[in-house]
Amino acid sequence: MGPAGPSAVPAAGTGIVDLAARLDRIPVVTPTHRRWVGLLGLLFVFDLVDLNSFAYAAPALRSEWGLSIGGVGAITSAGFVGMFLGAIVGGRLSDRVGRRPVLIGAAFFYSLFSLLSVFSTGPWMLGALRVLTGFGLQAMTGVLLVWVSEMFPRSLRGRYQALLLAIGLAGVPIAAWVARLVVPMGHGAWRWIFVVGALGAVGGVIALRTLPESVRWRAGHGRTGDPREEELVAIMERQAEARTGEPLPAPVADRPIVPGRLTELLRGATLRKTVVASLACVFLILSFYGFSSWVPTLLVERGYTTAQSLTYSSILAIAAVPGALLAMPIIDRFERKTVILGIEVVVAVLLLLFGLIDHPAAIIGCGFGAALLMQTGVATLYTYIAEVFPLHLRGLGSGIANGSGRLAGVLGGFGVAALYSGMGLTAVYAYIAIAALLMGLVMALLGTAPRTAGSRRSSAVDQELSDV
Repeated sequence: MGPAGPSAVPAAGTGIVDLAARLDRIPVVTPTHRRWVGLLGLLFVFDLVDLNSFAYAAPALRSEWGLSIGGVGAITSAGFVGMFLGAIVGGRLSDRVGRRPVLIGAAFFYSLFSLLSVFSTGPWMLGALRVLTGFGLQAMTGVLLVWVSEMFPRSLRGRYQALLLAIGLAGVPIAAWVARLVVPMGHGAWRWIFVVGALGAVGGVIALRTLPESVRWRAGHGRTGDPREEELVAIMERQAEARTGEPLPAPVADRPIVPGRLTELLRGATLRKTVVASLACVFLILSFYGFSSWVPTLLVERGYTTAQSLTYSSILAIAAVPGALLAMPIIDRFERKTVILGIEVVVAVLLLLFGLIDHPAAIIGCGFGAALLMQTGVATLYTYIAEVFPLHLRGLGSGIANGSGRLAGVLGGFGVAALYSGMGLTAVYAYIAIAALLMGLVMALLGTAPRTAGSRRSSAVDQELSDV
């Protein structure tokens, strides 16, 4: 092995900071990374099942419990209250105690309250349980994406976050098709949708046994060395050298860091990053969930039966996975903000057409296209947010940005109900389209260019794309 290989790393006495430096020099995704993709993808699948479960149960609940459109909006907003709190608390805790315990604990937390949702006796009970479920869902999602940004190669993290999102988004059609199959079975059958969401606990059990702490987080907090971490990094180095056929470059150690404070996010250049990321998340949630959370209910309001509504919604849900996969060829080749602007302009047009043309072909074609490109935008924005903040503020910064979006979702749930009641369906889809366009404009005009922008492509990146 050459002088730059694992055998030539700095002496152990220099501290665990060297492990982060050694991790940084790995240029390719290793078999170890690929195993993590499978586990994290599993966690993401049930996260997305649960996140979308109420939207597909809502038409049945309107009939069974006599819920009004306002009632649907209130329960939808309740979930976003929980997600707002989960984003902030989960992000802060992950900066303090580590990524791993928060990620795994949140998976068990949301699974428990999803299961308890099965026993809901009315809208107030279900709303309270959706608050708690949302808390765990967003705490897990935010920290999961941060963990990926810290443990995967910089030049490839964008496409692997997109791949993980694509795997997880399989949960959307799973939720849709479970609803399509079970809801027509009769009274109370909607409860099975929440049972499927509770299966996220299975991924939590596997993660508890196999998922390591973020080496970069431990390095940044000056934690003393763990022989298991030393072995893990050494294995990944050997795997990377086997793939590239050449020794790795010499590691360059960073200085240990201390936990960041909220005030650091509110001054200087970091303030701009916080504001842009938060605004982008606000408009993302208003457009994305304004569409996906309301499609089944609003199709019934347009005159379709519950069965027809769930059939159309199930077809649109299929777009989730290819939408996230569509980000993979472009996310590391072009600036994130440029990609987002182009996507959101097209999404805005499709949403308007979806709302204005009341024909099955238009509903499926425009709805499928909008759902597909929305997921491409989600993958790109989540990657941007996870990398734009410095390490010691990453969990908190991502939590504030995502939390801002979820807080907007609280208002969005009531907003859609109010717009529909006062101005009709056309106003609802115009509002959703404007929110999508504003997301793209905020990123294009105010967003910064992270260090992983497309101009930094390498032959290793191109090779990885062909492997994927």
